[in-house]
Amino acid sequence: MILMESSAARALAHIASQASGGPAGPSVRVTLHFHPDRLVGQRLLLDVIADDGVYRSQFETGISNGGLTAYPGGDRWRWESSIFGGAYDDRPGAERPKYGSLNFRGRRIGGSPRFGSAYLRLAPHVLARTSFCYPDSVFAPQHFGVADRLSPLIEMAEAGDRDPLDDYVEAHVHGEVHLARDVEALVLDPCYRKTATEAAARRLGCPIEWHDGFTLPVSELRRNPSYRGPEFVKLGLSLAEDGLLTAGMIGAAARTGSYDQQALKRVWHYVARFGTHEFKI
Repeated sequence: MILMESSAARALAHIASQASGGPAGPSVRVTLHFHPDRLVGQRLLLDVIADDGVYRSQFETGISNGGLTAYPGGDRWRWESSIFGGAYDDRPGAERPKYGSLNFRGRRIGGSPRFGSAYLRLAPHVLARTSFCYPDSVFAPQHFGVADRLSPLIEMAEAGDRDPLDDYVEAHVHGEVHLARDVEALVLDPCYRKTATEAAARRLGCPIEWHDGFTLPVSELRRNPSYRGPEFVKLGLSLAEDGLLTAGMIGAAARTGSYDQQALKRVWHYVARFGTHEFKI
């Protein structure tokens, strides 16, 4: 049993008061997505996580694969104040929730790959201190859930007609996410096999698994200029090698510091959306 800070307990109670329905199935997991090959200062993100032994939120790291508004008065701060009934308003970043998704479709690529090619698959016991909303908190959602009152959110998501990158139930893990205690596995893209990223991943102390990977042919990239914009198609084409674009190629560009990170994020959206068979079934 994890002893939670009162701020986390208040936040969960606030969400539970708005939730209804029954629990999710026993096989459903929460996934925390990220890009494993990015740098924090001069160090690989996975090395930082390995040294810490915990997964930290944007309020602590200052990095994100979504919006960068996790600071007092920023959009993320205001959303959390509203969603969690002000429970975290005066609390430090270390106490704030970690964002992920409920992988209710059981995809090998995880619940919300728009936020990264890799993910931590959390152990079942973490569900007890996780809250949920649908849709994403950026859209000021009105529908919330906790572990034992979650089925309506899943039903809404299953019935929705959203872009595959928006097809997720947002999850908020309250309390520390400890790698050795709370993580079933780190799941990586096979483009990182035998790389420095895999070497860093081996230091985490949790099992490593591999999904089927994201590989985008440049012909498919050219076919979808309106998805994120022709300028990002052009950027993606400049990063591709041998007619293909992968998560590792985008990561290599990000580590040079020569590219706008928000532009690379949109190139990643192309790879995540059109570079996997799981969105084509």
